[in-house]
Amino acid sequence: MTQANNRLGIGLMILTTFVFAAQDGFSRHLADTYNVYLVVMIRYWFFAAFVIALSARRSGGLRQVIKTRFPLLQWVRGALLAVEIIVTVLAFTLLGLTETHAVFVCYPLIVAALSGPVLGESVGWRRWSAIGVGLLGVLIILNPGAAVFSPAAIVPLVGALMFAVYGLLTRYVARGDSSATSFFYTGTVGALVMTAIGIWFWEPMTGEDWVWMGMLCVSGVFGHWLLIKTYEFAEASIVQPFAYLQLPFAAMFGMIFFAETLRSNVAIGAAIVILAGLFTLWRERVST
Repeated sequence: MTQANNRLGIGLMILTTFVFAAQDGFSRHLADTYNVYLVVMIRYWFFAAFVIALSARRSGGLRQVIKTRFPLLQWVRGALLAVEIIVTVLAFTLLGLTETHAVFVCYPLIVAALSGPVLGESVGWRRWSAIGVGLLGVLIILNPGAAVFSPAAIVPLVGALMFAVYGLLTRYVARGDSSATSFFYTGTVGALVMTAIGIWFWEPMTGEDWVWMGMLCVSGVFGHWLLIKTYEFAEASIVQPFAYLQLPFAAMFGMIFFAETLRSNVAIGAAIVILAGLFTLWRERVST
């Protein structure tokens, strides 16, 4: 058992969010040129190889890791995350990194709203109030009353909903399966699903773009490894608030490398959503 070290855990979570934001930048760059299915498929091949290698090194090996009490839910989880990544990478190409992440940060609020019917958890009036405030923040970001409102703004919201359901299913299967088992099915099922979809959209890449693809795959594996190490050193309730730093990191990459701009309504709405999300995290911590 690794000794708790909250300061190190927080530092690792900050580094994790930076790496994942960079990964999103690589995804957007490649998806601007190549089919989204192809990009996500190759990314998953490397992810699955990492998961299998990691699982094989555990006590009991692959045979032990593969055992699950929820085979159907594990497959649904893996497939759902793969489709969610497709939706989110598509949103990068439609809206950019900044606005996609500004909307996507509402997923913890969706988790809080659905935790009652899905997990049977109690959601009090304080959390419902925070969810309502967060919804207001999302509406400010989407700006539906504007004459230039684009239906594409709904795409990251769909991605956030899918990721929230994935998170809820992950919490549900954790009642009987280890994190190693869930991680194994996340990578391998996702790779199978994406291969079944992406292989029909294969197209040749230039040598330079293979370098970008390599950076995408390495950053994905490195990010997941960092996340694993983060939770080895600190409790999730301690480091989870720092996961919101992925938004400013992604916005930074978007503005530096893709000439994106941060509209005032996006900044205000995202700040409201983040504050509402932090409040729900705090309520979850004090109620347990």
